[in-house]
Amino acid sequence: MSDATLSLFVATQAVPSPGLVATVWDMVIKGGWTMIPLGLVSLVAMTIIVERLIVTRKARVAPPELVSSLASMRGSPRQALAKCRAESAPVAAVLGAAIQWRDESREVQEKQIADAGEREVRKLRQRMRLLSVLPQAATMLGLLGTVFGMIRTFTVVAASGESLGKTEKLAQGIYEAWTATAGGLVVAIPTLVMYHIIMARIDAAAAILDTEAVRWLEARPQGETAEAGVTAGATAGAAAEPGLAMAQG
Repeated sequence: MSDATLSLFVATQAVPSPGLVATVWDMVIKGGWTMIPLGLVSLVAMTIIVERLIVTRKARVAPPELVSSLASMRGSPRQALAKCRAESAPVAAVLGAAIQWRDESREVQEKQIADAGEREVRKLRQRMRLLSVLPQAATMLGLLGTVFGMIRTFTVVAASGESLGKTEKLAQGIYEAWTATAGGLVVAIPTLVMYHIIMARIDAAAAILDTEAVRWLEARPQGETAEAGVTAGATAGAAAEPGLAMAQG
């Protein structure tokens, strides 16, 4: 290989090929100061999304082994209640309310179960309001960066006599200004999609809690003693629809 060919090969390898990493980094560098708050917004959004995805897993909301264990303890309500209080799963709180108020009328049981379910759904919705705001914040920050970039560009062009008639500087400024908008949309769109996905998971979790509560009440034998949790008043109302729909707000 001749020296000229070797020099050409080395020079070719020294020039990095454009790729995704280079493009993203170029956006961060040229997007202006608004890319800093955009980076913070993306970090907060990612943290909330990952944490809520973990919390709203079906295996965490109503672990099958926990539900089966409580079903086997149906004849020992005190032991089942202790089991529920020792667990952090939302279904444990709901079924714990059913067990704790087992000696009351059916209406009282349903109200206590509904209240417990509402509290658990509120816990699942924690930080979701903040997550819903982040897409709009990212979009607005991107637009703000574009506005400031365009103002700066036209100010430089108007103040510099050498810039008159030279579209290169104007085009470069516009490119850098619109990069902020692109960065804002890159953060906003996935965050918005994940917000709705997590809300759907929360709705599904509420439905699971409602189903398990109804199943617990309806599975109780009609001839069960007071120690197992059914009074005469509850037995008389066993045919009523449970109406345990959890509040979604």
